[in-house]
Amino acid sequence: MTAGSNASGVSTSIDLPVLPLDDEVVLPGMVVPLDLSDTEVRAAVEAAQAVARPTGGKPEVLLVPRVDGNYTGTGVLGTVEQVGRLSDGDPGALIRARDRVRIGAGTSGPGSALWVEGTRIDVTVPAPLPGSAAELAKEYKALATSWLKKRGAWQVVDRVQQIEDISALADNSGYSPFLTTAQKVQLLETVDPVARLKLAVQWLGEHLAEQDVAESIAKDVQDGVDKQQREFLLRRQLDAVRKELSELNGESGSGDESDDYRARVEAAGLPGNVREAALKEVEKLERASDQSPEGSWIRTWLDTVLELPWTERTEDAYDIKGAQEILDAEHAGLQDVKERITEYLAVRKRRADRGLGVVGGRRGGAVLALVGPPGVGKTSLGESVAHAMGRKFVRVALGGVRDEAEIRGHRRTYVGALPGRIVRAVKEAGSMNPVILLDEIDKVGSDFRGDPAAALLEVLDPAQNHTFRDHYLEVELDLSDVVFLATANVLEAIPEALLDRMELVRLDGYTEDEKVVIARDHLLPRQLERAGLEEGEVALDESALRKLAGEYTREAGVRNLERSVARLLRKVAAQHELGERELPFTVAEQDLRGLIGRPHHVPESAQDPAERRTAVPGVATGLAVTGAGGDVLFVEASLADPETGASGLTLTGQLGDVMKESAQIALSFLRSHGAELELPVADLKDRGAHIHFPAGAVPKDGPSAGITMTTALASLLSGRLVRTDVAMTGEVSLTGRVLPIGGLKQKLLAAHRAGITTVVIPKRNEADLDDVPAEVLDTLEVHPVTDVRQVLEIALAPASALAGTRIPAAA
Repeated sequence: MTAGSNASGVSTSIDLPVLPLDDEVVLPGMVVPLDLSDTEVRAAVEAAQAVARPTGGKPEVLLVPRVDGNYTGTGVLGTVEQVGRLSDGDPGALIRARDRVRIGAGTSGPGSALWVEGTRIDVTVPAPLPGSAAELAKEYKALATSWLKKRGAWQVVDRVQQIEDISALADNSGYSPFLTTAQKVQLLETVDPVARLKLAVQWLGEHLAEQDVAESIAKDVQDGVDKQQREFLLRRQLDAVRKELSELNGESGSGDESDDYRARVEAAGLPGNVREAALKEVEKLERASDQSPEGSWIRTWLDTVLELPWTERTEDAYDIKGAQEILDAEHAGLQDVKERITEYLAVRKRRADRGLGVVGGRRGGAVLALVGPPGVGKTSLGESVAHAMGRKFVRVALGGVRDEAEIRGHRRTYVGALPGRIVRAVKEAGSMNPVILLDEIDKVGSDFRGDPAAALLEVLDPAQNHTFRDHYLEVELDLSDVVFLATANVLEAIPEALLDRMELVRLDGYTEDEKVVIARDHLLPRQLERAGLEEGEVALDESALRKLAGEYTREAGVRNLERSVARLLRKVAAQHELGERELPFTVAEQDLRGLIGRPHHVPESAQDPAERRTAVPGVATGLAVTGAGGDVLFVEASLADPETGASGLTLTGQLGDVMKESAQIALSFLRSHGAELELPVADLKDRGAHIHFPAGAVPKDGPSAGITMTTALASLLSGRLVRTDVAMTGEVSLTGRVLPIGGLKQKLLAAHRAGITTVVIPKRNEADLDDVPAEVLDTLEVHPVTDVRQVLEIALAPASALAGTRIPAAA
C-alpha cells in the first residue's frame, strides 16, 4: 500500500483490497460488524492484514457497495478495528469507515482478494460555516432528534447534537433504516457536504411526514376498532341486563329483539301469506348483525306490517232510514249520491243476511266518482257517508301527485322507502273497510316517475283490488271492502280507463232554494262561531239570504256564499265593538247594501231594457258548462261595411276548433236557407261577418252554441231583437236540425240563477229534464225543439216591434 500526505486538500493515491458489500452501503464515520464467514469478506481482511504497515497502523480495506452485481465508482476507506467473534458466535470483524475513495484501475496485491488503485477524496469545510449551511445543520438535527425520540433512542440524541462537522452530520444519516440502497449510494457519491446534507434533510423530512400520516391512520383505525369493541361489549351487557330483568319479573324469553318480533308476528293473527312473509323477515333479522343497515330496514317493514289492521273491520250500520236521515241532515240536495249510498247499504244488509259477505274472495265494496264544480260539497260528503255507514273516514289528497310510488309505494331497496298512500290510509283508519276519499283525482299528473293514474287502476277495480300488492309490502292487501269516493271537477281530465272502473255520480250544483237552506242550517251557525258571535245575536232574513245567493254570488257551489255570510257577520261584529250597532240584530234585505256594498250579479231581466246586452240586434243568450258549473254565455254578431271590402267569417273569444266549425255551419245554413227565412242573404255574400264570445280571455269549445250563433246572425240580418228572457243551447246541423248536447241540468241551473225564464233545448234532451229539480223547472218555460226555424220563432221578437231598426256595421 502506498500512502501519501493529504494536507491542504491534496488527494492521495492508495492501493487497497476490495471488500464488497452486497446491497449495503457504509458511509464515512460508521462502525459496522462484518461476518468473516463470507469468503470475499475474509479474503479482503486477510489481504489487508498481510500487508506491511507502520507501527500502530491498522489494516485497511476498501468498502465498495455492489448493487445487482455492479460495483459503484466510489467506496469508503475502512480500518479493521478488531477481529473476533460476533454475538451469534460466528467469526467477524469490526470495521470503521473513514474517508471516501474514488476507485481506479485494478492492481496486484497479496492474498486472494481483489486489489484496486484508488484516490482518497479529501473535502475541506470552511470555518465558520456559512449561514445557510448552519441553518441546514440545525434543521437536520431537529428532524433527527424528533425521529429518534419517536423510536425511543434517547441515548443517540446527544451524540447527534454534538456533531459540528456538516460532512459527518450528513453521513450520519447512513444509519437511517428507512433509506433505500439507491439513496445511500447517492449520499456516498455526493462529494459536496452541503448538497449531501440537503438530501439527508429532504429524505428525513419526507419520512417523518409519511410516518405522521401512517400514525394518524393507525390511530383512526384503532379508535374505530375500540369503539366497535366497546359497543359490542355494552350491547352484550345490555342484553344480559334485559335477561336478568325479564327473569326477575317472571317474563319468558331472552329479551332478544328478534325473539320479540317473532312473538309479535305469532300473536298478531296475520293472514297466512302475510304471516309466512313476516316470519321469513324475522329469520333474516336474526341472521343480520346489529350494525347492518339491513336490520333497520327489516325492523321498519315488520313494524309497518304489524301496525296494519289485517283482521280489524267496523260493523256497518244497517239502519237504512237512520243513514238517510244523517245524509239529509248534513247535506241539502245531492239526491243522486244519497240514493246511491242508501242502495249500497240496502244491498250490503241483504248480502249479510244471506251469508254472502264474501263471494269469490271479494267483498262488497264500492267505487264512486263524484264529479261536479267546486264548492258543491264533494269532499265533505265523504265524511257524511262514513258517518251514515258507521265506518272510519280517511282523506287522501291526490292534487299534484306525479310519482307512481305515491300510490304503490317505494321498493325496499331505496333508502327511506315507504308504503303508498293507499296502504297508509288503511293503516291510519285502523280498519280494513274504511271510507277512503281520493280527493281531486282529476289533478293527478304524470312525468318521468310514472303515471299515478295508471297505478290507481288496480286500486279502483273491484275485480282486482282484493289482491292489491304494494311495492313496499310485497304482500297481498284486500281492498275489496273499502268504499272509495273519488272527487273531480272536470270529467274530461280523468283517464278513460280509470273512469270506466268507477260509478259516475254528477253533482251539478245547488238551486237557489237549496243554497238558502244550506246557508241557514250550515253556513250561518259555523260562521257565527268563527266570528265570535253567539246564536241569536245576529240573524239573517230568508230574503237577505236569497239575495246573497242570487245577486251577490253566482256559482254552482256555496263557497262564495259562505264568504259573503262571513263578511256580513264580521261587519256587524266590528260595528258592535265600535258602539255603532246593538245586538241582537236581524239583517234584512235592505241592510245588505249598507253592510257589504252593492250586488255584483244583477239578472238581465232586472236591468233597464235599454242597458241589456240583447237591446240591439245580433246578440243572443246561450248556455254553457265550465269547470265552475253552468254559466250564461252571450254571442255577439256584426257585419262589416260593404265599402271595406271585407268578406268571410271572423271569430274571436278564444274559441276551440269545434266551436269554430259550429260558426261555419251556422253561416252556411243561413246562406242556403236565408230566402226561406226571409233574410237578406245578399248581405252575407257581400259583407264579412264577425262573431264574438265575451269574455275573450276565457277559452271556450263545444258544439252546444250552434243554435245561439245561428240566432245571433239571424237577428242581425233581420233586424229583430233576441228576447231578453230567452236562453238557448243545442248543436246545429247543415240542414237546420237541432242536435242534443250534454250538461243540461247545469245549464238550466245557470239560467235559473241568471233570471232567465224561457229556455230552448234540443228535443232529444227532453228526457234529461227529469234530473232538474222541480222548483227550477217551475220557474222556467222550457221549449224542446228539433229545427232552427222553431228556435227563431221563439227567440226573435216580432218585426213590428222594431220597425226601422238598421243592421249595425262592424266598428
